[in-house]
Amino acid sequence: MRITCWGSRGSIPVSGPEYIRYGGDTTCLEIRPRSGEVVIVDAGTGIRRLGNALVAEGRLSCHFIFTHAHWDHLMGFPFFKPLYRSDAHFYMHRCPFASKFVETMLSRVMSPPNFPVRYTDIQASISYEEACPTCFSIGSLSVSPIALRHPNSGSGYKFMEDGKTFVFLTDNELGFPHPGGPPVEDYVRFCQGADLLIHDAEYTPEEYRQTIEWGHSVYTDVLDLAMQAGVKRLGLFHLNQDRTDDEVDVMVSTCRSILKSRGSTIDCFAVGVHQVFDI
Repeated sequence: MRITCWGSRGSIPVSGPEYIRYGGDTTCLEIRPRSGEVVIVDAGTGIRRLGNALVAEGRLSCHFIFTHAHWDHLMGFPFFKPLYRSDAHFYMHRCPFASKFVETMLSRVMSPPNFPVRYTDIQASISYEEACPTCFSIGSLSVSPIALRHPNSGSGYKFMEDGKTFVFLTDNELGFPHPGGPPVEDYVRFCQGADLLIHDAEYTPEEYRQTIEWGHSVYTDVLDLAMQAGVKRLGLFHLNQDRTDDEVDVMVSTCRSILKSRGSTIDCFAVGVHQVFDI
C-alpha cells in the first residue's frame, strides 16, 4: 500500500516560513492499496490539495473513513473539488459509527450559516457503507478499528495488505483514560509489529501538565508505545499548531537519542505534508 500525507497539523491550520517543511494543513491521509482504490482518512484542510490532485489525475471514485467529528478533521470537506462533479462517486464508511452519524456529521459542516453551499446540493454520488463492529475490507485492504482515548470518542485504524501493517492513531491520549478508551496494553497489542505507526504526538512533557484530558499524547509516551509494540517505523503526527519546524526537529532528535540509548532500531520521524510511505 502507498500512504500519502496531505495534512498533519493539529487543531487549526497554520502558515508561515516556520511551517514549510512539515506543512500547515490539518489531518488528511490518502491510502492506495494494490487493488487500486483511493481511500481518504479524515477531511482536514489537507483534503483541498488532495482534491485538486485527484481531479487532475481523473480519479473521481473515493472511499472515506473518519476518525472522529472534531472540526480540524472535517473543515476541509466543503473545499474538496470532486464534491461538485456529477461524475464523482464517494463511498462513506460508517464503521465504526452507528446509524446515520456520518451523514449528520458532514451535513452539519455545510449547514447555514456555516457554509453557503448545502450538503444536499453536492453533485457527486454518495453511497453510505454499513457500520461494522470489528473489521471490513476495501479491495485488497483490510481495515480494523480501535477506540481512541479522546473527548467525544473516535476511532483509530489498522490497515493490512499482503502481510504489511499500517496503524493510524491520531487524537489519542495515552496518558489519560477517557471514557470508552481502552487501556494502553490494548494499543500495544493493536500495534504489535506494525511496519508503520503514525500516532498523535502533540505535546512535550512540560506542556502536558497544562493540557491533560485534552485528548492528545506526550511524544515520549508515543515512543514508549512504539518500543513496547516493536514497530518498525514511527511517525509523529498531529503536530502542535504553535510548534515550528525547527522545534519539531528537536522533538524528533530527542526521540532518536532515546531510541539509540535503548538499542532500538525503530526509525522515528515527524510526518510532513506530501510525505509518501510505501509498505
